Amino acid sequence: MSNAVPASWAAALAGLLLAIAGIEGGFGGLVAALVLGAIGWLIGAQVEGRIDVLGALGRRSRG
Repeated sequence: MSNAVPASWAAALAGLLLAIAGIEGGFGGLVAALVLGAIGWLIGAQVEGRIDVLGALGRRSRG
C-alpha cells in the first residue's frame, strides 16, 4: 500500500493555503506563497529525480 498523498488532495491543500496567504497577506503574500511553492516543487522534483535543476542551470558548453 502506498503512503503517497493523491495529487488531487495535494492540489486542494495547496489551493487552500494560497487562499489563506492571499487573505492574510494580500497580493504580496499570495505572490510570496506562489514563489515559495514553486521553489519547493523544484526541490522536491530534484530529490525525486524527476528533473535535473542543476544540469539545466549550470552545464553549458562554451564551444
